[in-house]
Amino acid sequence: MAMVTTDATTAATTAAAAAEKPQDAEKPDYAPYNGASTAADGGTGARARRGGGGVVDSVVARWRREDMLDKSPLALHAAAAVFAFVALVLVASNQHGDWMQFDRYQEYRYLLAIASLALLYSLAQAARHAHRMRGGVDPVSSASGRLLDFVGDQVVAYLLMSALSAAVPITNRMRSAVVNNFTDATAAAISMAFFTFVALALSAVVSGYKLSKQTYM
Repeated sequence: MAMVTTDATTAATTAAAAAEKPQDAEKPDYAPYNGASTAADGGTGARARRGGGGVVDSVVARWRREDMLDKSPLALHAAAAVFAFVALVLVASNQHGDWMQFDRYQEYRYLLAIASLALLYSLAQAARHAHRMRGGVDPVSSASGRLLDFVGDQVVAYLLMSALSAAVPITNRMRSAVVNNFTDATAAAISMAFFTFVALALSAVVSGYKLSKQTYM
């Protein structure tokens, strides 16, 4: 009787195990699928975040570029005014008697006149842009202002180059014969006038870029 009970118990246990095994076997293994799904979603999210970050970086870079372009006319015209003032002072004070008088040479008188013009123009433009950036009303409309910057910068820059082309040869001839305070001062004035030309040429490039954007927009 005990043996029959034991055999019955063993049979029942085997049947229960056999019944449970197919159920476990039929369960799909979701762990790898879920893991792969999570990784894929994470990759998509990372790419989305990177894409969003790229857009933000692009917008920020554009704002910085526009801010730099907006501030550069003031900085360049202020620099041109400083260089032109130094050139003007060096030429006007270059009087040491006899042949060492700047007003005895038309090349230096021409350089003095163009340096004075560059100083007045650069000061006026710097004051205009400073007033505009402080929130004041620009005395010139936006479209006309860009055209004025572009044309004015180019005209004054070309005049400076013309004055430099006239003053450099005579200065080189003088310095080949004698080097003194007069020739040193004229050489320094020419250098300052050249820096003025560079500042206005760069400003003309910036104003030309703004004018082209306005034209094609």
